[in-house]
Amino acid sequence: MDRMNVANPWRTTPRLSVALFLSAVFCVIAIIGIAADILDMGNEQPIRFGIGVVATGLFAVAYAFAGISLRGKFWIAFFPLIASQLFLMSLAASWFPDPPRSAQPSIAEIKHMHRRLTFDAFAIISAVALGYSGFVAVFISEGRRHIRAHTEKAVLDGEMAAAREVQQMILPEAGESFPGYAVESVYLPAQQVGGDFFQILPVGKSGLLIVLGDVAGKGLPAAMLVSMLVGSIRVLAEDTHDPALILRKLQDRLMGRTRGGFTTALAAYIADDGRVTIANAGHLSPYVDGQEIELLGALPLGIVSGAEYESTNFELRPGSRLTFYSDGVVEAQNKNGELFGFDRAKAMSTEPVAAIVKAAVEFGQSDDITVVTIERLAASGVTSAAPFQSSVRSSPRRES
Repeated sequence: MDRMNVANPWRTTPRLSVALFLSAVFCVIAIIGIAADILDMGNEQPIRFGIGVVATGLFAVAYAFAGISLRGKFWIAFFPLIASQLFLMSLAASWFPDPPRSAQPSIAEIKHMHRRLTFDAFAIISAVALGYSGFVAVFISEGRRHIRAHTEKAVLDGEMAAAREVQQMILPEAGESFPGYAVESVYLPAQQVGGDFFQILPVGKSGLLIVLGDVAGKGLPAAMLVSMLVGSIRVLAEDTHDPALILRKLQDRLMGRTRGGFTTALAAYIADDGRVTIANAGHLSPYVDGQEIELLGALPLGIVSGAEYESTNFELRPGSRLTFYSDGVVEAQNKNGELFGFDRAKAMSTEPVAAIVKAAVEFGQSDDITVVTIERLAASGVTSAAPFQSSVRSSPRRES
């Protein structure tokens, strides 16, 4: 739901319910205009009586509409409306004054007054009946709509919970070992399910392949596309660990399936001797020991058919750390509209994964956050394996 709909309930309420509600307000409040004629003992001129009833009802509708639309800023409309109403009623009183009364009314005048007061009484009864009928109709209609919406939300929540379980299942398993490397990661979706994805897969005896990215969009559609991408990555990793080739094949599989969207991705193969081969498709460049790696630019996946991706090579020395981010880190935004930004992200790239994620969340999470670090152990060629630590959490600030 967008901000306009949240601020203005008229946009989310069926037009029939709006019409019935405002008609009911008109009928009930128009009684004030009828009551004024009763207080005047039915002596108002008919045209002034009509103006009073119609104007009272219409201004009541305007008050109701402005009050629900503006809420706390109701006073913006209240003062102009009441000034306009008082001005109109004063004009009606001056243009159509009450006819003079006799000191001792005649029988004809008494009969006229009786007929007029009887009419006023029936008019009040009719207005009350119509008004309350409208309110009851709106209450029943909106009650049913609320129950239906609540039921649909419960079904959607169940689907989102199932999708979240699927996402947890396709994340890399915690405790997996990669000889010579210490790997940590945290995945923190902004909603129950997210559009970030990453896979860390062993290659051969001591190498590893990492593929991570970000699907444009959020929620269930993004989660479904993530599932397809992760499955494709696992299948492709069985045939090749060439990052550029993996991105090209993912590009082929995404074409025609993104409905105008796109996916950023980055693939890296890290050999047991620290040689890193990395290819990028519009994703954020990683950091090595606090320095950004310059990668060859390329379009994200799913935009142009036949896009080519090229690899960049460098060495990850013993004791060095390679840090990958999703854009949820740099796009974290505080209440003042300030972004976490690349400078902070770069400065924190040597910190532990948990510290980076905590800093971004406390700054103001607005998108899915993924952070992965790969540190080459100081002793080259070690036989002991460092366990891979991974975690996935739901943001405590948001619900789908």
